[in-house]
Amino acid sequence: MRASLDSLTQQLLDAARKAGADRADALAVDGTSVSIDVLNGKLEHAERSEGVDIGLRVMLGQRQACVSASDVSEATIEAMAERAVAMAKEAPEDPHIAQADPADLATDWDLDALEMADPSAEPDPAALERDALEAEAAALAVKGVSQVSSSSAGYGRHQFHLACSNGFSGGYGRTHRAISTVAITGEGATMERDYAGEMRTFQADLPSAEEIGTKAGNRTVERLGAKKPPTGAFPVLYDERISASLIGHLLSASNGAMIARGSSWLLNALGEQVLPDGIDLIEDPLRKRISGSRPFDGEGLPTQMRKIVDNGQLTGWTMDIATARQLGMQSTASASRGTSSPPSPSISNVALTQGKSTKEDLIAQMGTGLLVTSMIGSTINPNTGDYSRGASGFWIENGQIAYPVNECTIAGNLRDMLKRIIPANDAEPHLSRMIPSLLVEGMTLAGD
Repeated sequence: MRASLDSLTQQLLDAARKAGADRADALAVDGTSVSIDVLNGKLEHAERSEGVDIGLRVMLGQRQACVSASDVSEATIEAMAERAVAMAKEAPEDPHIAQADPADLATDWDLDALEMADPSAEPDPAALERDALEAEAAALAVKGVSQVSSSSAGYGRHQFHLACSNGFSGGYGRTHRAISTVAITGEGATMERDYAGEMRTFQADLPSAEEIGTKAGNRTVERLGAKKPPTGAFPVLYDERISASLIGHLLSASNGAMIARGSSWLLNALGEQVLPDGIDLIEDPLRKRISGSRPFDGEGLPTQMRKIVDNGQLTGWTMDIATARQLGMQSTASASRGTSSPPSPSISNVALTQGKSTKEDLIAQMGTGLLVTSMIGSTINPNTGDYSRGASGFWIENGQIAYPVNECTIAGNLRDMLKRIIPANDAEPHLSRMIPSLLVEGMTLAGD
Protein backbone atom coordinates (compact mmCIF):
# COMPACT_ATOMS: atom_id res chain seq x y z
CA MET A 1 0.00 0.00 0.00
CA ARG A 2 1.38 3.40 -1.05
CA ALA A 3 2.11 5.81 1.80
CA SER A 4 0.18 9.10 1.92
CA LEU A 5 1.95 12.23 0.67
CA ASP A 6 1.74 13.67 4.17
CA SER A 7 3.58 10.69 5.67
CA LEU A 8 6.16 10.69 2.87
CA THR A 9 7.10 14.32 3.51
CA GLN A 10 7.35 13.62 7.23
CA GLN A 11 9.62 10.65 6.54
CA LEU A 12 11.85 12.92 4.48
CA LEU A 13 12.05 15.50 7.26
CA ASP A 14 12.84 12.83 9.85
CA ALA A 15 15.57 11.38 7.61
CA ALA A 16 17.06 14.85 7.02
CA ARG A 17 17.16 15.53 10.75
CA LYS A 18 18.78 12.16 11.39
CA ALA A 19 21.38 12.84 8.66
CA GLY A 20 22.40 16.09 10.35
CA ALA A 21 20.42 18.83 8.58
CA ASP A 22 19.71 22.01 10.55
CA ARG A 23 16.50 22.69 8.63
CA ALA A 24 14.68 20.98 5.80
CA ASP A 25 11.55 21.03 3.67
CA ALA A 26 10.02 18.20 1.67
CA LEU A 27 7.65 18.05 -1.28
CA ALA A 28 5.71 15.04 -2.54
CA VAL A 29 3.72 15.02 -5.78
CA ASP A 30 1.33 12.29 -6.90
CA GLY A 31 0.42 12.78 -10.55
CA THR A 32 -1.66 11.13 -13.24
CA SER A 33 -1.92 12.34 -16.83
CA VAL A 34 -3.57 10.88 -19.92
CA SER A 35 -3.27 12.17 -23.48
CA ILE A 36 -4.87 10.90 -26.69
CA ASP A 37 -3.86 12.02 -30.21
CA VAL A 38 -5.78 11.15 -33.37
CA LEU A 39 -5.03 11.64 -37.06
CA ASN A 40 -7.16 10.97 -40.13
CA GLY A 41 -9.98 9.55 -38.04
CA LYS A 42 -7.80 7.01 -36.25
CA LEU A 43 -5.96 6.77 -32.96
CA GLU A 44 -2.37 7.89 -33.48
CA HIS A 45 -0.92 7.99 -29.96
CA ALA A 46 -2.12 7.24 -26.45
CA GLU A 47 -0.08 7.90 -23.36
CA ARG A 48 -0.67 7.55 -19.65
CA SER A 49 1.75 8.37 -16.89
CA GLU A 50 1.37 8.16 -13.15
CA GLY A 51 3.64 8.07 -10.16
CA VAL A 52 4.93 9.80 -7.07
CA ASP A 53 7.91 12.15 -7.05
CA ILE A 54 9.57 13.33 -3.86
CA GLY A 55 12.01 16.16 -3.23
CA LEU A 56 14.06 17.24 -0.24
CA ARG A 57 15.87 20.49 0.48
CA VAL A 58 18.27 20.53 3.42
CA MET A 59 20.04 23.51 4.98
CA LEU A 60 23.25 23.50 7.00
CA GLY A 61 23.81 26.98 8.30
CA GLN A 62 23.66 29.10 5.14
CA ARG A 63 24.32 26.24 2.74
CA GLN A 64 21.62 24.26 0.99
CA ALA A 65 21.18 21.33 -1.38
CA CYS A 66 18.22 19.69 -3.13
CA VAL A 67 17.70 16.06 -4.14
CA SER A 68 14.74 14.27 -5.70
CA ALA A 69 13.61 10.73 -6.54
CA SER A 70 10.67 8.76 -7.91
CA ASP A 71 11.28 5.82 -5.59
CA VAL A 72 9.55 6.23 -2.23
CA SER A 73 11.09 3.30 -0.38
CA GLU A 74 12.50 3.84 3.10
CA ALA A 75 16.02 3.03 1.89
CA THR A 76 15.79 5.63 -0.88
CA ILE A 77 14.51 8.29 1.52
CA GLU A 78 17.41 7.66 3.91
CA ALA A 79 19.91 7.74 1.04
CA MET A 80 18.41 10.99 -0.26
CA ALA A 81 18.81 12.68 3.10
CA GLU A 82 22.40 11.54 3.50
CA ARG A 83 23.27 12.62 -0.03
CA ALA A 84 21.59 16.01 0.41
CA VAL A 85 23.49 16.72 3.63
CA ALA A 86 26.76 15.71 2.01
CA MET A 87 26.05 18.01 -0.93
CA ALA A 88 25.11 20.89 1.35
CA LYS A 89 28.45 20.62 3.15
CA GLU A 90 30.18 21.32 -0.19
CA ALA A 91 27.77 24.03 -1.37
CA PRO A 92 28.73 27.73 -1.27
CA GLU A 93 27.27 29.84 1.50
CA ASP A 94 24.20 31.89 0.67
CA PRO A 95 23.39 34.52 3.31
CA HIS A 96 19.83 34.89 2.00
CA ILE A 97 18.41 31.35 2.32
CA ALA A 98 15.87 30.91 5.09
CA GLN A 99 12.57 29.32 6.00
CA ALA A 100 9.47 31.29 6.89
CA ASP A 101 9.01 32.46 10.45
CA PRO A 102 6.52 30.05 12.08
CA ALA A 103 4.35 33.02 13.06
CA ASP A 104 3.91 33.90 9.37
CA LEU A 105 2.87 30.45 8.12
CA ALA A 106 -0.49 29.69 6.57
CA THR A 107 -2.63 27.92 9.14
CA ASP A 108 -6.13 27.91 7.68
CA TRP A 109 -7.42 27.64 4.13
CA ASP A 110 -10.58 26.52 2.36
CA LEU A 111 -9.83 24.20 -0.54
CA ASP A 112 -13.54 23.63 -1.20
CA ALA A 113 -14.01 27.35 -1.83
CA LEU A 114 -11.16 27.43 -4.36
CA GLU A 115 -12.47 24.41 -6.33
CA MET A 116 -8.99 23.57 -7.63
CA ALA A 117 -9.80 19.91 -8.31
CA ASP A 118 -12.78 18.38 -10.09
CA PRO A 119 -14.23 15.60 -7.90
CA SER A 120 -15.74 13.78 -10.89
CA ALA A 121 -14.17 10.56 -12.09
CA GLU A 122 -11.21 10.40 -14.47
CA PRO A 123 -12.55 10.18 -18.03
CA ASP A 124 -12.27 6.88 -19.84
CA PRO A 125 -9.62 6.88 -22.61
CA ALA A 126 -12.40 6.11 -25.07
CA ALA A 127 -14.13 9.36 -24.08
CA LEU A 128 -10.92 11.32 -24.67
CA GLU A 129 -10.50 9.64 -28.06
CA ARG A 130 -14.07 10.56 -28.95
CA ASP A 131 -13.40 14.20 -28.11
CA ALA A 132 -10.26 14.28 -30.23
CA LEU A 133 -12.05 12.63 -33.17
CA GLU A 134 -15.04 14.97 -32.93
CA ALA A 135 -12.77 18.02 -32.86
CA GLU A 136 -10.86 16.74 -35.90
CA ALA A 137 -14.09 16.02 -37.81
CA ALA A 138 -15.49 19.46 -36.97
CA ALA A 139 -12.34 21.18 -38.24
CA LEU A 140 -12.37 19.14 -41.47
CA ALA A 141 -16.03 20.05 -42.01
CA VAL A 142 -15.09 23.73 -42.36
CA LYS A 143 -14.91 24.58 -46.07
CA GLY A 144 -11.34 25.33 -47.07
CA VAL A 145 -9.60 23.15 -44.48
CA SER A 146 -7.36 20.72 -46.37
CA GLN A 147 -6.17 18.65 -43.42
CA VAL A 148 -5.83 18.48 -39.66
CA SER A 149 -2.26 18.07 -38.47
CA SER A 150 -3.18 17.14 -34.91
CA SER A 151 -6.16 16.73 -32.64
CA SER A 152 -5.75 15.88 -28.99
CA ALA A 153 -7.61 15.45 -25.74
CA GLY A 154 -6.10 15.09 -22.31
CA TYR A 155 -6.69 14.88 -18.59
CA GLY A 156 -4.50 15.37 -15.55
CA ARG A 157 -4.82 15.07 -11.79
CA HIS A 158 -2.04 16.02 -9.37
CA GLN A 159 -1.83 16.09 -5.61
CA PHE A 160 0.86 18.09 -3.78
CA HIS A 161 2.02 18.09 -0.18
CA LEU A 162 4.65 20.34 1.37
CA ALA A 163 6.13 19.92 4.86
CA CYS A 164 8.84 22.03 6.50
CA SER A 165 10.86 21.71 9.67
CA ASN A 166 9.49 25.07 10.82
CA GLY A 167 6.16 23.33 11.44
CA PHE A 168 4.30 23.89 8.18
CA SER A 169 2.40 21.00 6.58
CA GLY A 170 -0.22 21.33 3.87
CA GLY A 171 -1.35 20.07 0.51
CA TYR A 172 -3.89 20.43 -2.27
CA GLY A 173 -4.90 18.86 -5.57
CA ARG A 174 -5.37 20.08 -9.13
CA THR A 175 -7.14 18.71 -12.19
CA HIS A 176 -7.35 19.76 -15.81
CA ARG A 177 -9.22 18.64 -18.90
CA ALA A 178 -8.18 19.83 -22.38
CA ILE A 179 -8.95 19.57 -26.10
CA SER A 180 -6.89 21.10 -28.93
CA THR A 181 -6.86 20.97 -32.73
CA VAL A 182 -4.48 22.30 -35.40
CA ALA A 183 -5.90 22.70 -38.92
CA ILE A 184 -4.25 23.45 -42.27
CA THR A 185 -5.50 25.23 -45.37
CA GLY A 186 -3.91 25.47 -48.80
CA GLU A 187 -1.06 23.44 -50.22
CA GLY A 188 2.68 23.80 -50.69
CA ALA A 189 3.96 27.36 -50.39
CA THR A 190 0.43 28.69 -49.81
CA MET A 191 -0.17 26.45 -46.81
CA GLU A 192 -1.36 28.19 -43.63
CA ARG A 193 -2.30 26.81 -40.23
CA ASP A 194 -4.04 27.87 -37.08
CA TYR A 195 -5.40 26.21 -33.98
CA ALA A 196 -7.92 26.26 -31.16
CA GLY A 197 -7.45 24.80 -27.72
CA GLU A 198 -9.30 24.95 -24.43
CA MET A 199 -8.45 23.75 -20.93
CA ARG A 200 -10.56 23.85 -17.79
CA THR A 201 -10.17 22.73 -14.19
CA PHE A 202 -13.64 21.14 -14.19
CA GLN A 203 -14.59 18.84 -17.06
CA ALA A 204 -18.14 20.22 -17.10
CA ASP A 205 -16.79 23.71 -17.93
CA LEU A 206 -14.95 22.60 -21.09
CA PRO A 207 -16.52 23.68 -24.41
CA SER A 208 -17.63 20.90 -26.71
CA ALA A 209 -15.14 19.16 -28.98
CA GLU A 210 -17.20 20.23 -32.00
CA GLU A 211 -17.02 23.88 -30.95
CA ILE A 212 -13.25 23.72 -30.52
CA GLY A 213 -12.69 21.95 -33.83
CA THR A 214 -14.93 24.38 -35.70
CA LYS A 215 -13.09 27.33 -34.19
CA ALA A 216 -9.76 25.86 -35.32
CA GLY A 217 -11.11 25.37 -38.83
CA ASN A 218 -12.57 28.86 -39.10
CA ARG A 219 -9.41 30.49 -37.81
CA THR A 220 -7.37 28.54 -40.33
CA VAL A 221 -9.37 29.32 -43.48
CA GLU A 222 -9.30 33.00 -42.55
CA ARG A 223 -5.53 32.83 -43.06
CA LEU A 224 -5.71 31.62 -46.69
CA GLY A 225 -3.76 33.93 -48.99
CA ALA A 226 -1.65 35.51 -46.25
CA LYS A 227 1.09 37.88 -47.38
CA LYS A 228 3.61 40.28 -45.89
CA PRO A 229 2.36 43.67 -44.70
CA PRO A 230 4.04 46.96 -45.59
CA THR A 231 7.06 48.20 -43.63
CA GLY A 232 6.70 51.29 -41.48
CA ALA A 233 5.31 52.68 -38.23
CA PHE A 234 1.77 51.49 -37.51
CA PRO A 235 -0.54 50.73 -34.58
CA VAL A 236 -0.58 47.06 -33.54
CA LEU A 237 -3.51 45.33 -31.86
CA TYR A 238 -2.54 42.27 -29.83
CA ASP A 239 -5.46 39.85 -30.00
CA GLU A 240 -6.67 38.45 -26.67
CA ARG A 241 -5.21 35.10 -27.73
CA ILE A 242 -1.66 36.45 -27.39
CA SER A 243 -1.94 39.71 -25.43
CA ALA A 244 -0.88 37.94 -22.21
CA SER A 245 2.60 37.55 -23.73
CA LEU A 246 3.02 41.34 -23.75
CA ILE A 247 2.04 41.67 -20.08
CA GLY A 248 4.17 38.61 -19.39
CA HIS A 249 7.27 40.64 -20.24
CA LEU A 250 6.34 43.14 -17.51
CA LEU A 251 5.78 40.31 -15.04
CA SER A 252 9.17 38.80 -15.87
CA ALA A 253 10.93 42.14 -15.52
CA SER A 254 9.31 42.73 -12.10
CA ASN A 255 10.36 39.31 -10.81
CA GLY A 256 12.55 39.82 -7.76
CA ALA A 257 15.13 37.34 -9.02
CA MET A 258 15.71 39.53 -12.09
CA ILE A 259 15.94 42.64 -9.92
CA ALA A 260 18.39 41.00 -7.52
CA ARG A 261 20.62 40.05 -10.48
CA GLY A 262 20.41 43.59 -11.83
CA SER A 263 19.25 42.30 -15.21
CA SER A 264 15.84 43.91 -15.63
CA TRP A 265 14.66 46.87 -17.67
CA LEU A 266 12.48 47.75 -14.67
CA LEU A 267 15.44 48.11 -12.33
CA ASN A 268 14.91 51.15 -10.05
CA ALA A 269 11.37 51.58 -11.42
CA LEU A 270 9.41 51.12 -8.18
CA GLY A 271 6.75 53.79 -7.93
CA GLU A 272 7.18 54.82 -11.55
CA GLN A 273 4.56 54.84 -14.30
CA VAL A 274 4.74 51.57 -16.29
CA LEU A 275 1.14 51.38 -17.58
CA PRO A 276 -1.35 54.14 -18.47
CA ASP A 277 -3.28 55.96 -15.74
CA GLY A 278 -6.32 54.07 -14.52
CA ILE A 279 -4.92 50.62 -15.27
CA ASP A 280 -4.18 48.08 -12.54
CA LEU A 281 -2.42 44.74 -12.80
CA ILE A 282 -3.66 42.51 -9.99
CA GLU A 283 -2.42 39.13 -8.82
CA ASP A 284 -5.13 37.01 -7.20
CA PRO A 285 -4.05 33.48 -6.18
CA LEU A 286 -7.49 32.76 -4.70
CA ARG A 287 -9.73 32.77 -7.78
CA LYS A 288 -12.14 29.85 -7.94
CA ARG A 289 -11.63 27.10 -10.57
CA ILE A 290 -8.53 28.76 -12.03
CA SER A 291 -5.34 26.83 -12.85
CA GLY A 292 -2.94 29.22 -11.12
CA SER A 293 -4.76 29.39 -7.79
CA ARG A 294 -3.10 28.21 -4.57
CA PRO A 295 -3.90 28.75 -0.88
CA PHE A 296 -0.24 28.96 0.16
CA ASP A 297 3.05 29.33 -1.67
CA GLY A 298 6.02 26.99 -1.97
CA GLU A 299 7.35 28.10 1.43
CA GLY A 300 4.10 27.76 3.37
CA LEU A 301 3.14 31.45 3.40
CA PRO A 302 -0.54 32.36 2.92
CA THR A 303 -1.31 33.83 -0.48
CA GLN A 304 -3.45 36.91 -0.99
CA MET A 305 -4.50 39.42 -3.61
CA ARG A 306 -2.02 42.20 -4.37
CA LYS A 307 -1.64 44.98 -6.90
CA ILE A 308 1.52 44.69 -8.95
CA VAL A 309 0.57 47.88 -10.78
CA ASP A 310 -1.77 50.40 -9.18
CA ASN A 311 -3.21 53.17 -11.37
CA GLY A 312 -0.36 52.63 -13.80
CA GLN A 313 2.40 52.73 -11.16
CA LEU A 314 4.63 49.77 -10.30
CA THR A 315 4.10 48.93 -6.61
CA GLY A 316 6.53 46.10 -5.94
CA TRP A 317 8.50 43.04 -7.00
CA THR A 318 7.44 39.39 -7.03
CA MET A 319 9.48 37.70 -4.29
CA ASP A 320 10.10 34.52 -2.35
CA ILE A 321 11.87 34.62 1.03
CA ALA A 322 15.45 34.46 -0.25
CA THR A 323 14.88 37.10 -2.93
CA ALA A 324 13.12 39.38 -0.46
CA ARG A 325 16.02 39.07 2.00
CA GLN A 326 18.46 39.91 -0.78
CA LEU A 327 16.45 43.03 -1.64
CA GLY A 328 15.80 44.01 1.98
CA MET A 329 12.04 43.49 1.63
CA GLN A 330 9.29 41.06 2.65
CA SER A 331 8.21 38.03 0.64
CA THR A 332 5.07 38.46 -1.45
CA ALA A 333 4.21 34.78 -0.82
CA SER A 334 5.16 34.07 -4.43
CA ALA A 335 7.48 31.08 -3.94
CA SER A 336 7.07 28.24 -6.40
CA ARG A 337 9.04 25.02 -6.42
CA GLY A 338 9.43 21.56 -7.85
CA THR A 339 10.84 18.44 -6.27
CA SER A 340 14.35 19.01 -7.63
CA SER A 341 14.93 22.71 -6.98
CA PRO A 342 14.73 25.30 -4.21
CA PRO A 343 11.92 27.89 -4.12
CA SER A 344 11.92 30.72 -6.65
CA PRO A 345 9.49 33.62 -7.19
CA SER A 346 6.67 33.18 -9.69
CA ILE A 347 3.26 34.64 -10.51
CA SER A 348 -0.09 32.90 -9.98
CA ASN A 349 -3.23 34.45 -11.52
CA VAL A 350 -3.18 37.99 -12.87
CA ALA A 351 -5.81 40.32 -14.32
CA LEU A 352 -5.40 43.61 -16.18
CA THR A 353 -8.02 46.35 -15.96
CA GLN A 354 -10.29 46.01 -18.97
CA GLY A 355 -11.32 48.90 -21.16
CA LYS A 356 -14.78 49.95 -22.33
CA SER A 357 -14.20 49.26 -26.04
CA THR A 358 -14.68 45.97 -27.85
CA LYS A 359 -11.91 44.55 -29.99
CA GLU A 360 -13.95 45.58 -33.03
CA ASP A 361 -14.06 49.15 -31.70
CA LEU A 362 -10.26 49.19 -31.44
CA ILE A 363 -9.94 47.78 -34.97
CA ALA A 364 -12.09 50.63 -36.24
CA GLN A 365 -10.05 53.10 -34.18
CA MET A 366 -6.76 51.83 -35.67
CA GLY A 367 -7.53 52.93 -39.17
CA THR A 368 -4.51 51.23 -40.73
CA GLY A 369 -2.35 48.75 -38.84
CA LEU A 370 -1.84 45.15 -37.78
CA LEU A 371 -4.02 42.79 -35.77
CA VAL A 372 -1.66 40.14 -34.35
CA THR A 373 -3.12 36.69 -33.64
CA SER A 374 0.06 34.60 -33.49
CA MET A 375 3.71 35.18 -32.59
CA ILE A 376 6.91 33.23 -33.16
CA GLY A 377 10.41 33.74 -31.85
CA SER A 378 11.44 36.41 -29.41
CA THR A 379 14.31 38.82 -29.04
CA ILE A 380 13.97 40.75 -25.80
CA ASN A 381 16.87 42.65 -24.26
CA PRO A 382 16.29 42.10 -20.52
CA ASN A 383 18.33 45.17 -19.57
CA THR A 384 16.85 47.73 -21.98
CA GLY A 385 13.43 46.27 -22.85
CA ASP A 386 14.14 46.43 -26.58
CA TYR A 387 11.55 44.17 -28.20
CA SER A 388 11.38 42.29 -31.51
CA ARG A 389 9.08 39.39 -32.40
CA GLY A 390 7.88 37.58 -35.48
CA ALA A 391 4.13 37.89 -35.99
CA SER A 392 1.19 36.95 -38.15
CA GLY A 393 -2.41 38.09 -38.18
CA PHE A 394 -4.50 40.47 -40.30
CA TRP A 395 -3.86 43.78 -41.99
CA ILE A 396 -6.34 46.53 -41.13
CA GLU A 397 -7.29 49.25 -43.61
CA ASN A 398 -9.92 51.93 -43.05
CA GLY A 399 -10.82 50.27 -39.75
CA GLN A 400 -11.61 46.89 -41.31
CA ILE A 401 -9.77 43.61 -41.87
CA ALA A 402 -8.29 43.70 -45.38
CA TYR A 403 -6.23 40.51 -45.70
CA PRO A 404 -4.29 37.94 -43.64
CA VAL A 405 -0.65 38.62 -42.87
CA ASN A 406 2.41 36.44 -42.24
CA GLU A 407 6.20 36.72 -42.11
CA CYS A 408 6.51 40.10 -40.47
CA THR A 409 8.39 41.47 -37.46
CA ILE A 410 7.12 43.96 -34.90
CA ALA A 411 9.57 45.96 -32.81
CA GLY A 412 9.66 48.61 -30.12
CA ASN A 413 10.72 49.19 -26.53
CA LEU A 414 8.64 47.56 -23.79
CA ARG A 415 8.93 50.49 -21.41
CA ASP A 416 7.44 52.81 -24.04
CA MET A 417 4.98 50.28 -25.47
CA LEU A 418 3.34 49.40 -22.17
CA LYS A 419 2.73 53.05 -21.31
CA ARG A 420 0.66 53.35 -24.49
CA ILE A 421 -1.55 50.27 -24.27
CA ILE A 422 -5.30 50.67 -24.80
CA PRO A 423 -7.18 47.61 -23.45
CA ALA A 424 -10.34 46.17 -24.94
CA ASN A 425 -13.03 44.47 -22.85
CA ASP A 426 -12.65 40.87 -24.08
CA ALA A 427 -10.51 39.16 -21.42
CA GLU A 428 -11.50 35.51 -20.87
CA PRO A 429 -12.55 34.95 -17.21
CA HIS A 430 -11.52 31.27 -17.16
CA LEU A 431 -7.85 32.03 -17.88
CA SER A 432 -5.18 32.36 -15.22
CA ARG A 433 -3.98 35.47 -17.05
CA MET A 434 -7.04 37.62 -17.73
CA ILE A 435 -5.61 40.02 -20.30
CA PRO A 436 -7.84 41.64 -22.95
CA SER A 437 -6.81 42.59 -26.47
CA LEU A 438 -4.31 45.45 -26.32
CA LEU A 439 -3.79 48.24 -28.84
CA VAL A 440 -0.29 49.78 -29.00
CA GLU A 441 0.29 52.83 -31.16
CA GLY A 442 3.48 53.61 -33.06
CA MET A 443 5.07 50.16 -33.44
CA THR A 444 7.70 49.44 -36.08
CA LEU A 445 6.73 46.79 -38.64
CA ALA A 446 9.15 45.05 -40.99
CA GLY A 447 7.30 43.36 -43.82
CA ASP A 448 7.43 43.76 -47.58
